[in-house]
Amino acid sequence: MNTTTPRVFIAATEQNVGKTTTSLGLYATLRGVFKSIGFIKPVGQRFIDIEGKRIDEDSVLIRDTFDTQIPIEDMSPIAVEPDFTRRYIEASNRDHLERRIQHSFDRACWEKQFAIIEGTGHAGVGSVFDLSNARVAKLLQSKVILVTTGGIGRPIDEAALNNALFEAQGVEVIGVIMNKVLPSKLDYISDFARRGFARLGLELLGVMPQERMLSEPTLQDVCGVIRGEVIAGGDLLRLRAGTVMIGAMQASNVLARLEERTLLVVPGDREDVLLAAIADARSRSPADAEHALVAMVLSESLLPQGAIAEIVRTAPFPVIASPMDSYTIASRIHSMTVKTLPGDSEKIDRIQHLVSEHVNVDRILEKIAAS
Repeated sequence: MNTTTPRVFIAATEQNVGKTTTSLGLYATLRGVFKSIGFIKPVGQRFIDIEGKRIDEDSVLIRDTFDTQIPIEDMSPIAVEPDFTRRYIEASNRDHLERRIQHSFDRACWEKQFAIIEGTGHAGVGSVFDLSNARVAKLLQSKVILVTTGGIGRPIDEAALNNALFEAQGVEVIGVIMNKVLPSKLDYISDFARRGFARLGLELLGVMPQERMLSEPTLQDVCGVIRGEVIAGGDLLRLRAGTVMIGAMQASNVLARLEERTLLVVPGDREDVLLAAIADARSRSPADAEHALVAMVLSESLLPQGAIAEIVRTAPFPVIASPMDSYTIASRIHSMTVKTLPGDSEKIDRIQHLVSEHVNVDRILEKIAAS
């Protein structure tokens, strides 16, 4: 196996703390240092079908964003299908899986000057089929960066637990990157977290502030989770929903409570609210439209009739019908896990800025001994 290419394994203390965000931002930033960078996510749990192959969606994001020129099956050698664990327990094939990962790493990093390896969840994820993040980092002879959420007590406790699993495999954790820290507490958290991690022998390599736009779903994403049918504005589904509001009040009160990029959930038979919302949107200037309705969801598949239906179909924002009730729609949207997708150029640019601005990339390269 290739042991010469400098590499780093991006792990996390739990799911959805910003591991993919960190990997993507680090890849973008390092393109200013290295001419060629390899990428691999050895074990993936969220996958899509590409030409008959099950490929982790984060590998697709990196390939499509940076045109990696790496065979996609080598960027994502193992996809954990629904029955993967059961089949493994019935007939263990550890040696075969390990060889596949090493072979894919060699191909993904062929003639590359640096390599980024993205893990899956916390250090122990994958232990049930003998491919925990700690084991894979050991297998690929990589040092590790831990990504944690913002805070002091909980992130440090979780980092200690994860670090112990990597140490048990003889893998070095070179430091920690904190993500989603409240901007108002950035300096305060950085100071105390740095001292707290130092007590564990871990270096704080970066503290990234929480970015609202990175957690805002697109209207296309919303359609998926609420089983939505687009009634109007199908060409605007790339817009992001900032705030969800249930329109269970008089029309004047709804308009008074509009916030930045509000997604309004309302039954289709509330004609007063529908007409008021559409009229308000049409009266706003393009510069002011960002601070009003971004879309409207008609709950319980209740649709307006007659002339009102035609007005709704020509609304200046997307209108989506869902068979769910208003509470269920709002709950599903609030509980969504928002992922960065290929083509989300605004998000990708912002992620690159966050990493370059708030992560000590030079120190990472120094600790990996990569020049």
